[in-house]
Formats: sequence, C-alpha cells, structure tokens
Amino acid sequence: MARFVVAVTGGIASGKSEACRCFERLGMAVADADAIARETVAPGQPALAAIVERFGNAVLAGDGSLDRAVLRKLVFADAATRHELEAILHPLIREALRTACAAARSPYAIAAIPLLAEGGGRSAYPWLDRILVIDVSPEVQLARLLARDGDTREQALRILAAQATRDQRLAIADDAIVNDGTPEALSKNVAAVHARYLLAAAANP
Repeated sequence: MARFVVAVTGGIASGKSEACRCFERLGMAVADADAIARETVAPGQPALAAIVERFGNAVLAGDGSLDRAVLRKLVFADAATRHELEAILHPLIREALRTACAAARSPYAIAAIPLLAEGGGRSAYPWLDRILVIDVSPEVQLARLLARDGDTREQALRILAAQATRDQRLAIADDAIVNDGTPEALSKNVAAVHARYLLAAAANP
C-alpha cells in the first residue's frame, strides 16, 4: 500500500490530466477526483439525489443521469451555487480519494485533484505528502480552453474567473511544472519530479 501521496493539481486546460498520464506511464497509480466525482453522481447514488433536491430536475438528462452541461452553467454563473454543490460533493470525493491512494500498490500514489486550491488545499487533505501544481501562463491557458471546449471567449473567461488564481495555486505548491510547451517537455519534467518522489517515498516511514 502506498504511504506517500502526491497531489497533482492545476487550473483548467493547464495539462494536469496529461501530467497524470505521464505518471501512469511511469507505473504510478493515479486516483482521479473527476472520475470519482462522476461515480459519485451516477444514477441511484445519494449525491445525485441531493443535487436534484437542491437544484431541481432541470439538472437531469432524459435518461435520469446528471446533465453536466446544465449544471456547469449554473455553478460557474454564481459562486454561492458553486459552493453549495461543493458542500455536497467534496467530502465524499475526499474520502474516496484517500481510500484509493491508500490501496495503491505503486511506490507512491498520485491524487489528481483539479480543485485542490478551491477545496481547502492541504488543510482539507492533511494526508498529502506533496502538492505538484501544473502551472500555465494565462494566455496559453485561455487559448487552450477556447480550442478545447469551443466556448465563447466570455464563457471561457467566466470559467477561469471562477477558479483559484494562478498565485493561489502556486501558494499551496511544494513543486511546480510550467506547462507552456510541448507534451514531450511536460513528460521530461514529470520524469524529473518522479525521480525525486521515488526517493522521498522510499525514505517515508
């Protein structure tokens, strides 16, 4: 079981998912908060019922599953609404992440937590050993977001404004990788921190 856990976080379109895939290729187990969140709101799960109770049937698709596009528009348009959703989901996601990381059989485990800065940082996840921020310049981040999701510039800027700032994410970082370049450069940088994490995990009691 992994006794050393590294959180990987970063803003939207920063490349954090690709960084996690790099760690997986290096043989590390990755527990993904987004994947856990999807499981948490699957039809029949208590969290989905709580979301519908709070936000109404409009957040449901025709098949009874969560309509993520509708919910996304709601939460990014209003901070109070977003906080209410987080209050429902975050405790469940945190516990599931911890369980998955504890069960990992790799030398250390990766916890992919996109909203780590927004969700309380290390105080909300005291079991993390390191926090790695995948950093990106605002210009590159906006360009990637527009290209990836096809949102309007106004919608993209609203999404970015709803997240933690670059400075807020870097403030909780033990390590940071600037990902303004190519996937190959990111892979090389991940390999460099991986070597350090292997040593730290081996020394962890």
